[in-house]
Amino acid sequence: MIQSEWYRPALALGAIVFAVFFAVISANGDQFTQQEIVAITILAEARGEGKRGMYAVACVISKRMKERKKTGAQVCLQPWQFSCWNKNDPQRPHLRKLLRHELAPYAMKLAKNIDNLQLKFVEFANHYHTKRVSPYWSKGKRPVATIGNHLFFKL
Repeated sequence: MIQSEWYRPALALGAIVFAVFFAVISANGDQFTQQEIVAITILAEARGEGKRGMYAVACVISKRMKERKKTGAQVCLQPWQFSCWNKNDPQRPHLRKLLRHELAPYAMKLAKNIDNLQLKFVEFANHYHTKRVSPYWSKGKRPVATIGNHLFFKL
């Protein structure tokens, strides 16, 4: 009996790790497919900028995927990278509705072809922000592109 008791703490720890992992995944968009996460991010960040602005945001996602060796969904769901996925963002509870937006088919097309975008469109930028804000990371930096109301940076 003593020999078979050693695994109980390991099983308990494994169950805790699984529960925490599942909770984190569920809280960060697990109810969406990988392509939907990317499409929603594009729509949430740039639907008001039209197709050019959406393409530009998709290019930034693609550039980060290459740099960070992550999937599009992993890039989009990284904490504090795209505000729509932040827990305190007022858009977050309504993200699914974006998939019914008139530009959703275009966003899904971008998400499906995320590896084939022309990153030169944003001068290989890996960051952006709207003209209305001035985040700490852009202080003293010169944008490499301006598309609509977004400034794009290569950091």
